Amino acid sequence: MLSAFKQFLSDLTGEKQPEPMGEERYRLAAAALLFHVIAIDGEVSAEEKAKLHDILKHRFALDDDDVEELMAEAEAADKEAVDLYGFTSVLKQQLDVKDRERIVGMMWELVFADGNVHEFEDNLVWRAAELLGVSSQARIRLKQSLRPDDAG
Repeated sequence: MLSAFKQFLSDLTGEKQPEPMGEERYRLAAAALLFHVIAIDGEVSAEEKAKLHDILKHRFALDDDDVEELMAEAEAADKEAVDLYGFTSVLKQQLDVKDRERIVGMMWELVFADGNVHEFEDNLVWRAAELLGVSSQARIRLKQSLRPDDAG
């Protein structure tokens, strides 16, 4: 995973390095985008981190140590990023529309994880969905289907 992280950072900074394997790069881009969701409101809660850990573990079939490593790399990549394009472009290139919709669904799961929907989170999902080529209808459908009954 470290090679994917180095490549991802070089892409963000413009320095060229050998291309990592596609799956590692896709996993890091997805994890960094998902980490951005839980960090955008300025506070990463224990509930959000636990939900991200669970999503990454099950989506990518990773063990706990690999998930922790991926989360650390995702956090570092998020801090280096200047926009969402670096994350979303990798995902758009490597995923079909159904998988991109799954990413948006994961984003909504994280938005709802702490029970408090912040306007920054809602806006982030909207912007990322646009960059991923996920339709407004799909984004709204996913939000409604994943929203807990008590979420605003």
